[in-house]
Amino acid sequence: MRILVVGAGAIGGYFGGRLLQAGHDVTFLVRPKRAAELASAGLVIKSPTGDVTLKNPATVQADKLSEKFDVVLLSCKAFDLEDAIKSFAPAVGPNTAIIPLLNGMLHLGVLDQRFGSERVLGGLCAIAATLNEAREVVQLAPMQSLNFGERDGKMSDRVRAISDAFTGGNFSATASEHIMQDMWEKWVFLASLAASTCLMRTSVGNILAVAGGKDFLLGMLDECSAVASAEGYAPGGPFFQRTRGLLTAEGSPMTASMFRDVKAGFPVEADHVIGDLVARADAAKVPAPKLRIAYINLKAYEKQRG
Repeated sequence: MRILVVGAGAIGGYFGGRLLQAGHDVTFLVRPKRAAELASAGLVIKSPTGDVTLKNPATVQADKLSEKFDVVLLSCKAFDLEDAIKSFAPAVGPNTAIIPLLNGMLHLGVLDQRFGSERVLGGLCAIAATLNEAREVVQLAPMQSLNFGERDGKMSDRVRAISDAFTGGNFSATASEHIMQDMWEKWVFLASLAASTCLMRTSVGNILAVAGGKDFLLGMLDECSAVASAEGYAPGGPFFQRTRGLLTAEGSPMTASMFRDVKAGFPVEADHVIGDLVARADAAKVPAPKLRIAYINLKAYEKQRG
């Protein structure tokens, strides 16, 4: 199975690197600067589950891409989606499966329109990783999972084949029969965390340490959950209890990657992660005042960035 990983940043570099380490046919679609870095130093992963340096990983640049691939693993940020689509489009053939690892749901419609919904699976990952100054992939915590599946809930032959190929990649790979529910539940957690820590400009533990902090965090979670419920994907059970626990863990240093991007002055996925929830809340007439304030705050930040 030929796998094209779009980008070799923290997420693409980790999952693509682990698949390459396991002996799979992996090619990274990268820009010239990243191609030069990988050719010189290799793809370096530093992780609690084991460090690895992969010398001379196969790379290709957009203007040289012509072959078709069985799987496209898409790990870009939402604001880079249009450019990413242009770059990997030549790799998509009649039987290609695209697994997007973006947050939220807006990207599904964009990909469906360009490639047809039959080629676009649902997907999500759970990992805390970053690129350090040496451009190495650094995993920050021992958590690495990748879920994917048909959006209609069926267990297809292609999903089984991808699951078999991903086995042994030194991460948890799950072929899900409820991938849309999985995606919505991750979105609820991520949006609650991002909206809260970005708005307050601090960690979960510091928010909890002030009067009203716990009510604020759980109120944000309730608003996001209400939107998901209105869309037919009410979060509950073990997921909801884990999420509630993470958002009420006293002393927790946890922040969202979006907050870290704000601190660094980087672009953020305000529309994709927060704005789309606000729009869906309005359409369903679900009150979401905290979420709306967080969205205004992020849009003002984007305006300031220019």
